[in-house]
Amino acid sequence: MSVHILVIDDDAVACEFLEEALSRQGYEVQTRTSARKALEEDLSRYDMLLSDIRMPDMDGLQFLRAVHESWPQMPVIMMTAFGSLETTMEALRLGAWDYISKPFSPDAIRAMVRKVLEVRSLHQLRMLGEPKAETESHFIGSSATMVNFYKQLARVADASASILIEGESGTGKELTARSLHQFSSRRDRPFIPVHCGAIPDTLLESELFGYERGAFTGADHSHPGLLESAKEGTIFLDEITEMSPALQGKLLRFMQNGEIRRLGGHDVRIASVRVVAAGNRDIDEEVRSGRFRADLLYRFVVRLHIPPLRKHKEDIPQLVKSLLNKIGHPTVRVSDEAMEWFMAYSWPGNVRELENVLQQTLLLSPFAVILPENLPLRFRPERVDEPSLPSVTPLESAERDQILQTLRTTSWNQSRTATLLGIDRKTLRSKIQRYGLQRESGS
Repeated sequence: MSVHILVIDDDAVACEFLEEALSRQGYEVQTRTSARKALEEDLSRYDMLLSDIRMPDMDGLQFLRAVHESWPQMPVIMMTAFGSLETTMEALRLGAWDYISKPFSPDAIRAMVRKVLEVRSLHQLRMLGEPKAETESHFIGSSATMVNFYKQLARVADASASILIEGESGTGKELTARSLHQFSSRRDRPFIPVHCGAIPDTLLESELFGYERGAFTGADHSHPGLLESAKEGTIFLDEITEMSPALQGKLLRFMQNGEIRRLGGHDVRIASVRVVAAGNRDIDEEVRSGRFRADLLYRFVVRLHIPPLRKHKEDIPQLVKSLLNKIGHPTVRVSDEAMEWFMAYSWPGNVRELENVLQQTLLLSPFAVILPENLPLRFRPERVDEPSLPSVTPLESAERDQILQTLRTTSWNQSRTATLLGIDRKTLRSKIQRYGLQRESGS
């Protein structure tokens, strides 16, 4: 299937240069010399946009903002001869997928386009793990932070180098490993996850390297290990920091030369397996303390860090929508105030915690709208002497919202509010106290 690219640059010579450079790669290229006129088209028919930044009728950043509003998933590469940190950061903040400074060579722009198209595949498919595994989770997020992560992942996905995935609990380390496998040339070969912390060390050795008949009591037949079973594929060693130093040494030998010697055996087998690992502890600290071998750490060519959720909170609304659909509540929405509480929270458990909170909230308060009072206590903003909010019924929630809206309308004039609501001031004050209503600063 052809890849369609639109180039926008007020310099017709630059347009011709890009059209020729990209057409030679087999791409279908259209050019426009006006960003404003380009916006009159249905840009969804293109797979990617390349836009200059300095243009007379509408500059590239204005164009990027408009594209991001109408086609938020559209990959856009920004080009400029007047690059600066501020311009770069603004372009990324507005949703640019990459940024290149003029002048650039045909090879440079072709390489960038190729990489962005790989990232676009991640963005479109996002299915992590085996194809057709409809129950698999997936990455969600179009922030600059996540796009940068997608770019790193895309660059190393098809490399044969071993990779160490680092990140906080709940960020998706196994999902990242599955994505590395799925977007590599090994995708049709086995992907085998091994949770090292859940398997006793003696059993883990026989599971990884296999054993010969008679190697131990009960070994009445030879058994290939997971490393042999994953031949030409990927093995994911989760919680590798739980592995004993002795087993680390045996793994090191395998990573150095691909040698496998089964437990109780003498024959050496060779297997080509890509090793991807993740730790549940700070691996540098484990090395310093002597619990993890430094030479094994150095066998991991790439260390890929997954950003925590607090570093890309702008993705939370999109994540919430996706997770609600995943857990079977696609019509439920989160109120604006509850979403503000989500955005203010630090999310130490990351995306896993977000999914858990949504599930818990919907089990305890199965309503069509998630309100602040439905959320766990830890989400409530800390206020001095704030009374705890009692649980409320849907009818009481509606009453609370009506009272709060009327108070805002009257600038918190309680006499006028009571009159408009048809209640006396004493009753109003009682309800304000019951619902924990407080006047917002500046209102």
